[in-house]
Amino acid sequence: MTANGNVEQLARDAVQLKARLAVTADPARYADLKACLSGSGIDVAAGPEALIEAAQRPADWVMAAIVGSAGLAPTLAAVRRGALVALANKECLVCAGDLFTAEVERHGARLLPADSEHNAIAQILEPERLHVVEKVILTASGGPFRSLTLDQMRQVTPEQAVAHPNWSMGAKISVDSASMMNKGLELIEAHHLFPVGLDRLDVLVHPQSIIHGLVQYADGSVLAHLGAPDMRTPIAWTLAWPDRRPAPSDRLDLARIATLSFEAPDVTRFPCLALARDALKCGDGAATILNAANEVAVAAFLARRIGFLDIAGVVADTLEAEPRRAPGSIDEVIALDAAARRRAVALVDAR
Repeated sequence: MTANGNVEQLARDAVQLKARLAVTADPARYADLKACLSGSGIDVAAGPEALIEAAQRPADWVMAAIVGSAGLAPTLAAVRRGALVALANKECLVCAGDLFTAEVERHGARLLPADSEHNAIAQILEPERLHVVEKVILTASGGPFRSLTLDQMRQVTPEQAVAHPNWSMGAKISVDSASMMNKGLELIEAHHLFPVGLDRLDVLVHPQSIIHGLVQYADGSVLAHLGAPDMRTPIAWTLAWPDRRPAPSDRLDLARIATLSFEAPDVTRFPCLALARDALKCGDGAATILNAANEVAVAAFLARRIGFLDIAGVVADTLEAEPRRAPGSIDEVIALDAAARRRAVALVDAR
């Protein structure tokens, strides 16, 4: 088991699940983790290299859930040993895209999407019949600011942005959901997971988060995946694949829910979605730059250094200012990511 800096929770979970190894990504927390697990018999390690070593161990199933581009190297390590990877880190595909999927194919690994939307599509898409797919549709809740005006969004606080109406998530992904950048990143991820072409990928706002994905076929049929907003459902699917297993997920009661509603996304109020689509269309490393700039901007917003609407501004300005170059290797992806972060930090400082 691995975690970032919350070594107390990591230690409790490692003991409960009888882990062989517990790793904190923060080298400064090594002594704390070791003290928490004293006498448990569980090995302890710390730092980015220790995360990679953990991913290289021969586990039957790997959940890749490190937030942001920091998850790229450990997930790639698991892929290179041919692992079965439940992918909850969308940035691996956003940043590295074709390079990452080529590594999956080269090493005989398998990716099972664990994000609720991509997991839904994986369950209803017929991969051998992509030629009769008219549209793959990812749903979005719209986040906590779905009905706010631009003037109202200028005043929102980090506390309001992380208060998602349907899901309990970490701060970064909650802010991404509020800005709809999360859906933009998911659009890029879907492009690499489901190769139907950008023109056949769409987003639909669905505030109840009951329908997680839809596939529209040439004969007019639309298949939808429904379920309660409970991450235990897609995780159970990846654990049991290619079978199914009982899971403690909340069961769906459509009679109680009664109404499902839908609307088109508003890219004027939520420009991050359009920025992500444009980055995917442009190529040349634009998606890597987009993701890096967004991570910097979200961190600045959470630190109250910039406003909520400035997130999209920092991303757009970074995309415009940073020279683009299509990465030819994972090392070049990492270098481009670092350069884009430096550019975004400078833009944040200049605001």
